[in-house]
Amino acid sequence: MVNATQSSNSALFNSLNAGANSSSTASTSSSSAGAPTAASIQSTFLTLLVTQMQNQDPMNPMDNSQVTSQMAQLSTVEGISQTNTTLQALNNSVTSNQSLQAASMIGHGVLTPGNTLSLANGSAIGGINLAQSASNVQVAITDASGNAVNTLQLGAMPAGAQSWQWNGANAAGAAMPSGNYTFTVNATQGSNTVTATALTYGLVNGVTPGSSGVSLNVGQNGLVPMSQVQQIL
Repeated sequence: MVNATQSSNSALFNSLNAGANSSSTASTSSSSAGAPTAASIQSTFLTLLVTQMQNQDPMNPMDNSQVTSQMAQLSTVEGISQTNTTLQALNNSVTSNQSLQAASMIGHGVLTPGNTLSLANGSAIGGINLAQSASNVQVAITDASGNAVNTLQLGAMPAGAQSWQWNGANAAGAAMPSGNYTFTVNATQGSNTVTATALTYGLVNGVTPGSSGVSLNVGQNGLVPMSQVQQIL
């Protein structure tokens, strides 16, 4: 009887441990269906312990080490459950803070990785992120068909993300029609090439929270993770 009770107790503890471990890898919803709570774990443990003691063999009573081992298992399961609860609360707090920060960006222009230009009313904004300062920066603009339109000489620029503006004119000075264009960047420091990342401009008009974080709705650029914003204009 003792062995059967102890076996049942061990199996249930294993089940509780498995339940607590599985809850740590579940989705970040507000609660995990079926996950054991600290109170239910304590109640189950005490019930099992009392039952085990009541049914033990008087001639072969439970070893103190068995009780100690079971209490250690209980402490481990409770610790996992409390850690999961704390991490869930922390995740909810971070997501909430990110949403509030992102909401304050609505109506602002942002620069994110990309090489597209949107020309409207004779003006377009682009951006560059330089790995180091450059003594000469050039931007080559092409139309939707891949034809060269103009090459802007931006001169020397410091390291980091910065914006630039195109007046919509081609190499001959004639105004180009509104629409979408693309560009490439060439940056040098003396005779050495400087790593340059093209940045596209967009206006934030919405915020979308998700399981992987907060994304910004940046017009034609679609949903952009907040982490990809290089500069706010």
